Amino acid sequence: MKLLDLTLPSPAENLAGDEALLDAGEADGADEVLRFWESPQTFVVVGYANQVAAEVNVAACAARGIPILRRCTGGGTVAQGPGCLNYALSLRIQEDGPTRSIRAANQFIMERNGAALAAALGLPPSAVRVQGHTDLTLAGRKFSGNAQRRRRQFLLFHGTLLLDFDLAMVNELLRLPALQPDYRAGRSHDDFLTRLPLSRDQARAALALAWHAEQPLTQPPQGRTAALVAEKYSRAEWNFKF
Repeated sequence: MKLLDLTLPSPAENLAGDEALLDAGEADGADEVLRFWESPQTFVVVGYANQVAAEVNVAACAARGIPILRRCTGGGTVAQGPGCLNYALSLRIQEDGPTRSIRAANQFIMERNGAALAAALGLPPSAVRVQGHTDLTLAGRKFSGNAQRRRRQFLLFHGTLLLDFDLAMVNELLRLPALQPDYRAGRSHDDFLTRLPLSRDQARAALALAWHAEQPLTQPPQGRTAALVAEKYSRAEWNFKF
């Protein structure tokens, strides 16, 4: 697997960069890739089917000049910015392997990520749990949300690790989600979220080791990324479609 540690200048470019890796794999059978990025700018990103007004405090975002974007994968709405380490996996779909279905891929990827992060913390694998559909938790509190999109030959699985992000921003920018996993039990953002007590380097190293991502990807799909920004991620028709 190739390793790409690449943060692009804008939220739109970073979201497009993840989808461009999926497109590259689907188009020409490119290498599987593990990418890391961390946005220098705070923004809000809704899941593909989320309704912006129901999930986001739009007025608070407007007052702070915080952009609202939509990603190509499902899952819930999150606040992003410095202190949120993002990863993206572009993986081949194996008809008889662990990526054969949505459910199987979720279990395979989340369990591997959870075990890797627990090891980095010096904890047993059971200390980091997979809860809800694709959440990772410590002591019942969420530090990572994740989502998936599938094509015929490749899938994109990406997520965020809350490291030293300002969690007060979540309360300010996001409403309580319309759909909640049972284990949340109606808790506020303050009571539900927690930070992962690892440095960026520790978290990156743990996931790169788990996925055997060693050789750098020297030619990321820059052209496709730019096209996706122009066609989708910079357009209100996409970001506010629901």
